[in-house]
Amino acid sequence: MPAATALRRLLPKPPQWMKPPLWVAMYHSITDTAEDPYRVTVSPVRFARQLHWLSDRGLRGVSVRELLAAAAEGRAKGLVGLTFDDGYADFLDSALPLLRRHGFTASVYVLPGRLGGENGWDTAGPRRSLLTEEAILRIAEAGMEIGSHGLTHVDLTMADDAALAAETRRSRELLEEMTGATVDGFCYPYGHVDARAIRAVRAAGYRHACAIDPGPLTSALALPRIHIDERDAALRLTAKRVLHPLRRRRPADLVPAPQRLVGADVS
Repeated sequence: MPAATALRRLLPKPPQWMKPPLWVAMYHSITDTAEDPYRVTVSPVRFARQLHWLSDRGLRGVSVRELLAAAAEGRAKGLVGLTFDDGYADFLDSALPLLRRHGFTASVYVLPGRLGGENGWDTAGPRRSLLTEEAILRIAEAGMEIGSHGLTHVDLTMADDAALAAETRRSRELLEEMTGATVDGFCYPYGHVDARAIRAVRAAGYRHACAIDPGPLTSALALPRIHIDERDAALRLTAKRVLHPLRRRRPADLVPAPQRLVGADVS
């Protein structure tokens, strides 16, 4: 039996409100740069235009927590999830003011094991500062959802049991101690996810999690997202929005490597 078919039988069917999938945009750093090998940067000017594009179409950007709550009640029409991975320091001064100007919220996925540090995992890219504890608290006070991106940005599909527990459970504990609020959201580093990682995220107490192309693993704990970068002007954004429903119908080559699925389940 093909690995993809076997895996589909192990997983519960996505709830009805996830058909077609909710539209969730994935951002990283909002700053000006001439060096961006991973295409994780959007300039403030481009970001402002992208938010205007949403507003002009009657769409409102919200956190994943708000999006899923609305979807569960059948009122998600016109809502777009906005997510920011890695916890870059530029979110505070570049992204937050623009979001507030439009009345939007967002989910900001941070790394409590790298507070005030740098993006050392991006070996070919420029060094960028990460949010401090003080900055994270200011962002939370502004109404943004704070979620975990793991402890130190480790690929969970390659982590041993101890690292997997630290990246999921311990990161959540640290963020809840920091913010004094429940942390419901997780974001898989690199977007990589398999059934074992989903199981760990659920066991750690998260209620929702973002991936990129989870394929048959799609659920509230593995939400597909649309990558947004500096090239995304109106035409590209329109195309991405139209094509997004096809993401749950992608071919089996998006299923995680078979060696990572042996014995896997999400029970």
